[in-house]
Amino acid sequence: MGGAVVDEGPTGVKAPDGGWGWAVLFGCFVITGFSYAFPKAVSVFFKELMHEFGIGYSDTAWISSILLAMLYGTGPLCSVCVNRFGCRPVMLVGGLFASLGMVAASFCTSIIQVYLTTGVITGLGLALNFQPSLIMLNRYFNKRRPMANGLAAAGSPVFLCALSPLGQLLQDHYGWRGGFLVLGGLLLNCCVCAALMRPLVASQPGGGQGPQRPPRRLLDLSVFRDRGFVLYAAATSIMVLGLFVPPVFVVSYAKDMKVPDTQAAFLLTILGFIDIFARPAAGFLTGLQKVRPYSVYLFSFAMFFNGFTDLTGSTASDYGGLVVFCIFFGISYGMVGALQFEVLMAIVGTSKFSSAIGLVLLLEAVAVLIGPPSGGKLLDATHVYKYVFILAGAEVLTSSLVLLLGNCFCIRKRPGEPRPEAAAAEEEKLHRPPADMGVDSREVEHFLKAEPERNGEVVHTPETSV
Repeated sequence: MGGAVVDEGPTGVKAPDGGWGWAVLFGCFVITGFSYAFPKAVSVFFKELMHEFGIGYSDTAWISSILLAMLYGTGPLCSVCVNRFGCRPVMLVGGLFASLGMVAASFCTSIIQVYLTTGVITGLGLALNFQPSLIMLNRYFNKRRPMANGLAAAGSPVFLCALSPLGQLLQDHYGWRGGFLVLGGLLLNCCVCAALMRPLVASQPGGGQGPQRPPRRLLDLSVFRDRGFVLYAAATSIMVLGLFVPPVFVVSYAKDMKVPDTQAAFLLTILGFIDIFARPAAGFLTGLQKVRPYSVYLFSFAMFFNGFTDLTGSTASDYGGLVVFCIFFGISYGMVGALQFEVLMAIVGTSKFSSAIGLVLLLEAVAVLIGPPSGGKLLDATHVYKYVFILAGAEVLTSSLVLLLGNCFCIRKRPGEPRPEAAAAEEEKLHRPPADMGVDSREVEHFLKAEPERNGEVVHTPETSV
């Protein structure tokens, strides 16, 4: 999936909506690609790992689960690091961690060591890159944010199209150890992307830097008092139980049908190719003025579509059936990825989104850690892929119903309650000085000093200058 973590930047800095922001968007595109495509792409090596260590499907599935769990579950840790050191240095360290984990994994002699290196170390490195890159993307784009989110989220399918066949090629020529070593070198490109994340710095008319906001509390737990947020978190946690299962097992499914390895790996390429167009298209569609108020319903439909695709995919009996499944799964999966965080912002509003996204990812991490291994356990017990896809589809369908019913009864705003976007626009109008009125510099200084304590909250600036 992919979206933007909204975070408040320096006081008085307007999002440029372009300029160096396009370089930031490119870096976020690459980081998103590595973060979400890598856990799926390593599934190409699962058969070799099973033969190497004498393990079953559920044991190898833990690799992808730990990677995703680290990506999701370390959100609060990433927030603390960014608040203390800034986005760029955190991403540089994350890139080194991601590469080091894969390089160390190439020398492992047990599956537990692979869990610790590929799962924990590489997963932590990707997490330290993912959230800060999205924070920077949000700071550089405001009016064009839906488009920027859609383009950045397209990095996941683009990299999936490339990494899956590349992994199969590396395995054929160098084995899984050589493949892990080369992939570790590729992950060093995360450090290059980190260098692109130039911080926005506020400046006073005299040329000096603007006043720095004092830090506020790192995590706003008051979002749990919002019933809409609780229902959203519950729905997405149920969704991720089954959302990542089909991409993890579809290659092994094809290989068990006696499909050649290269053609089996090509299924993920097909899925990713369709996803490339589905994510930006869903982002542009959601950004339309008449569609945006109904984004929750569109997201619920995307979840329902994805679950229904899993159920129909369970009936595939040949390679052609799996190809059709990957096409429709790519469409629905792309819609889910493009809409997830936009819907969360519509529910909680911009001011609480940075805390809400960290808490949601933390809750989803538990489900991500359980999902693929539970599918592997079911496969080990039954040796029938059909049941795995049915289980995944039922979980995603359940999540769509939870969100739809919750939206009808709890999430929808009361008629007199303004939408977060409208409230933010109104607030901007209130604080904007009249065009024909001069503004005294002492008044501006007094306003900037008083603003951090508006509404009884202390506002923080996670970014520090580097």
